[in-house]
Parts: sequence; structure tokens; C-alpha cells
Amino acid sequence: MRDHTQLAAFKLADALVVEIYLVTQNFPKEEMFGLKSQIRRAAVSVPSNIVEGCARNTATEYLRFLDIAFGSLRELSYQFDLSKRLGFVDSDRCTECDQRILETEKVLAALIRALREPK
Repeated sequence: MRDHTQLAAFKLADALVVEIYLVTQNFPKEEMFGLKSQIRRAAVSVPSNIVEGCARNTATEYLRFLDIAFGSLRELSYQFDLSKRLGFVDSDRCTECDQRILETEKVLAALIRALREPK
């Protein structure tokens, strides 16, 4: 079993969830069960799948959950971009969140690549 708390990808994804929750607090009330819910669900899915993957016994299963986490991260990236275009996000928070998403994508992608490389 791997320790997810030692992974940079997990730490970044965890911090991103907190940031997303703070940013989405001010979404319009009518988005409570729409984009606000979807964006939060995608954000929480990233570190959750990293944790679940770390609990798996085989490298194949571990990679499968990391791939799911990466897919959720790309989904979050789209949803955050959409929320910006709809004017739901303060422009001050956009750059910071965009950078967090990008950094998390890079680190998670590097972890996945490193695990896929033949030894």
C-alpha cells in the first residue's frame, strides 16, 4: 500500500479542492445543483481517486485510478473555464486557480508517465 500523503500530486490536488470550494461559494444560487455541484464533484474526484489508487495492490490498478484522477482533472479544467466565460468567477481568482489546475495536471501526468515507463 502506498502513502498518498507523500505524493506531490495528492498534495496539489487536495489544495486545489479547497481553492475550488472557496471560488465556487459565490456562484449564483441557481447553479447550486448545476455547474457549482459539477465543478466541486470533479475537483473532489481528483484526490479521491489518487487515494483509492494508492490503496490498490497492483501497479495496474494504481495506474487505472491515476488515469481516472487525470480525467477528472481535465473535466474540472473545462468546467472552471466555462464558469469563467459565464462570469461566475472573480477575475482575481482566475489566474491563481488556473495555475493550480495546470501545476496539478503537470505533476499528475509526470507521475503517470513515470509509472508507465519500462523499468
